[in-house]
Amino acid sequence: MSDGLVTNVAVILGVAGAQPNGGFVRLAGLVSWIAGAFSMAAGEYGSMRVQTELLERELEMERVEIERRPELERRELAAIYRSRGVEAGLADDLATQMHRDPDVALETHAREELGIDPNELGSPVAAAASSFVTFTLGAIAPLIPWFFGGGDAAILSSIAIGLVAAVALGLAIARFTERPRLRPVVRQLVLVTLPAAGTFALGSAVGISGVG
Repeated sequence: MSDGLVTNVAVILGVAGAQPNGGFVRLAGLVSWIAGAFSMAAGEYGSMRVQTELLERELEMERVEIERRPELERRELAAIYRSRGVEAGLADDLATQMHRDPDVALETHAREELGIDPNELGSPVAAAASSFVTFTLGAIAPLIPWFFGGGDAAILSSIAIGLVAAVALGLAIARFTERPRLRPVVRQLVLVTLPAAGTFALGSAVGISGVG
């Protein structure tokens, strides 16, 4: 959501700084929103797909090792338990118990050795959809005024919406991380205002005549 907000506030104000008509700013905002949302979704999908495939490969390798060398893998699991403070005899018993069922053995090795849950490797489609939706929520907010007008009123409204959204995001981050509110709020405000100010200054300096 922060990515969408920062991106579209900067694009909208950058284009608006050149003082085109409201329809031009609206088009730029829409293009930025759609392109950014699909870019984020595609990137998240690709990242999650690769991560899932790598984890699946690790699990398959572990499954093969358990089938081919069950005793060695059992000893390895017992050693892991001992390294975590479990008494040697109990660690050996636990490892033996886990290896009685190949599926339980695989799940246990995945958790204890690889640090993953084989039942929760993540969904690339869900990750992509989540990125698309959250980017859209951030990107659409500063664009709303341009559906109803243009000029200075729309610019000021976009700025106000961007600042309010930044504060809301900062407060949400503070709540979820259980940290003081000031730092995340200030951070989000800086992340929104600096690029927006830079692009607005650039748009104002170049103007419509400089685009062509």
